Amino acid sequence: MNKLLEENVNLTVLVSIGEHPLSKRPRRAEQDARALEIGLNSPDTNLQVMHAGTANNAQTHTVLKDYLGMGLPEIKVLTVPQETDSLAALTSSFTDSSPDIILAGMRAENGESSGMLPYLLSEKLGMAVVPSITEILSVDKKAGFAELLQALPRGQRRKVSVKLPFVATVDMAAAAPRQSAFGAAMRGKITVVDAIATDTTTTNDAPPQWKTTPAQPRPKRLKIVKAKTAADRFKAATAKAQGGGGKVIYNNQEAAEAILKMLKEEKVL
Repeated sequence: MNKLLEENVNLTVLVSIGEHPLSKRPRRAEQDARALEIGLNSPDTNLQVMHAGTANNAQTHTVLKDYLGMGLPEIKVLTVPQETDSLAALTSSFTDSSPDIILAGMRAENGESSGMLPYLLSEKLGMAVVPSITEILSVDKKAGFAELLQALPRGQRRKVSVKLPFVATVDMAAAAPRQSAFGAAMRGKITVVDAIATDTTTTNDAPPQWKTTPAQPRPKRLKIVKAKTAADRFKAATAKAQGGGGKVIYNNQEAAEAILKMLKEEKVL
């Protein structure tokens, strides 16, 4: 577990208010908490944690305290009205002092949850973006490069070298976040930053007029046996057909009606 990070590496972690999938209660966002865990495990860095939203809600304040309980001295809150895009506020805050590394979860747990914020932010700031990382291996600020560990499908990992500065999203395969301590949560402070300029050209003054319709069941997939090995293919080729409910239809019209009936029974149509 090599985490050799040089001094004066400015690392910013973006955190959001999560939502439990069953109870719908506010909580730490799992991916954001993992991103914060990576930041806390990166020694000799200037760690800054930011949340774009409002802190006047009691539940939001409790969740931010849970983040502070991980061992943070401070969380900065960029005041962004509800139903307003936080991209402009984040871009404005990073214009004067751009960090070397920005960590965030892959997507929010509520709202639109499009997962586009890290990509749009990297485009605005002119940074590279690395998706699905699990660990920061090393950072060489003099050379201007960092080595990351990226999660791949089926549990595989890949070492990636990226040029500073960059934005990275943290995968669920990263190390689980530490528990929140009550004492640390009470000692930490929440600093609210007001008067953040918003880009009125990219945000709507009125909420979008979306039409909500009931979800329809997806078509049912037919069961297709896939033979992965030669033994499986031989077994499938030599196996006797089970059941005797099939019938041969010679008339084209009757055959089409039988196929249509079968597809409806299988809920494909």
